[in-house]
Amino acid sequence: MAKKTIEDLEREAIESVPYLGSDEDASNMKNAASVSATLNGTHVAQAEVKPWVHFVAGGVGGMAGAIVTCPFDVVKTRLQSDVFQAIYRTGNNTSHASKNFVANGARHFRETFGIISSVYRQEGFRSLFKGLGPNLVGVIPARSINFFTYGTTKQLYSQHFNNGEEAPWIHLLSAATAGWATSTLTNPIWLIKTRLQLDKAGKTKQYMNSWGCLKSIVANEGFLGLYKGLSASYLGSVEGILQWLLYEQMKHVIKMRSIEKFGNISEGQKSTSEKIKEWCQRSGSAGLAKFVASIITYPHEVVRTRLRQAPVENGKPKYTGLIQSFRLIIKEEGLVSMYGGLTPHLLRTVPNSIIMFGTWELVIKLLSEKS
Repeated sequence: MAKKTIEDLEREAIESVPYLGSDEDASNMKNAASVSATLNGTHVAQAEVKPWVHFVAGGVGGMAGAIVTCPFDVVKTRLQSDVFQAIYRTGNNTSHASKNFVANGARHFRETFGIISSVYRQEGFRSLFKGLGPNLVGVIPARSINFFTYGTTKQLYSQHFNNGEEAPWIHLLSAATAGWATSTLTNPIWLIKTRLQLDKAGKTKQYMNSWGCLKSIVANEGFLGLYKGLSASYLGSVEGILQWLLYEQMKHVIKMRSIEKFGNISEGQKSTSEKIKEWCQRSGSAGLAKFVASIITYPHEVVRTRLRQAPVENGKPKYTGLIQSFRLIIKEEGLVSMYGGLTPHLLRTVPNSIIMFGTWELVIKLLSEKS
């Protein structure tokens, strides 16, 4: 057998690059010849997931996560509201709150499930899924728009500004574009969902359904009333940016570990257990990224809920803008109130992200194989 030259080894290494990927962009080996890489200055074109695949996969993933975690969303929204916070503070003795972080976390965990149980007993099982209709109406297009915009702009920005290569700043710019587009297009839907979740059952019930809520807002507050809380939503896009950045970096680490362990083999050559393990690692990375991003950016959630809740004081709106709301909430309720509902938020968003990103990746692979 003839001895291979350095040139032969380099050529084989370049040819094997398409089979090194383990993320969703490289999971379809049918298009392996177009996966990106740069080796010794030689650039190989990147496999592009079709935009409509990102759109459909994002919607399916968002829907699955929203349905499973809806009860926690109801609790989170109520704990962010000043009206329900007062009710729950009255019903719970908070004077013995521990200064220990772990003890407080455990207490909040118990209180979260206690509130879910209370809502179930007093308002019925269906109340645990209040706002699910507009939530799904919002989640499906929101996630579709977000994943579609992120995936598409990441490819565009890479091709036009970075020689077809991905980089953290490309992820940052793509995530920002996706966050702003999603917030602008879906704010009316989230406003209606928030109003419905804060609407009490029984004699004080204000809205019959989503359509009735929409008509009431437009009639009483005007069309621009549908965009209350938009400034806080723009601020909240920082959470999505951080999540995408952290997720991409953790996914890259998983990919590099896979290359170190298996070398130059295709996805099809890995065992089923290994493929499932790597999929679980990537899905878990999405949950961890969401956990970190949520803790850093959570106060905007409270402000956004108050702006959408639109309480009236002395005949005038109590919360009139982003900065004014931050100042007023901290002045009246203390800094700790900016983290009201954090526990149910994390209980909802972390598994939601795991389900959503995991489903997104599976649907992308399924649709890419069929397309």
